Amino acid sequence: MTFKSRMAAVGLLFLVGCTSPSVKPPTPVPSDPVAAAEWVRQGQLALEQGGKLAAIRAWREAVRLDPGNPVVVNNLAVLLIEQNQFADAATVLEQGVEFTPTVAELHYNLAVVSELYLLDLGKALSHYHRYRALTPADDEAVAGWIADLERRLD
Repeated sequence: MTFKSRMAAVGLLFLVGCTSPSVKPPTPVPSDPVAAAEWVRQGQLALEQGGKLAAIRAWREAVRLDPGNPVVVNNLAVLLIEQNQFADAATVLEQGVEFTPTVAELHYNLAVVSELYLLDLGKALSHYHRYRALTPADDEAVAGWIADLERRLD
């Protein structure tokens, strides 16, 4: 077991303790960051030329090859949201959180998608809490959203 995979397992154990019991460890994927970087480049080029669907295809492949790249995960999720593919965006963000559980922005975006588009208030609340735990500054807007969700869920 490599240091990176051990650290991912430790991070997942911490995440499991902070979220629902349904969290499972990520499925091992043969990582190929070099090939993923080429797909990232192709996706960026496609997006710059107005090819959102081509960018989505390229970035899906990049995430498959390097699921621990939170920037690509986030960019792919944003494009999926723009295409009204909210469930797919949530799935991509959930996979991103599995591989990089300490990236606050992934939790934030997963919370927003879960609350506003999927109406999964429990999941949204969980990820807003996780976002706040990972960020040093006290985000008053998120604190208000958490309070609102807690009231709605009672």
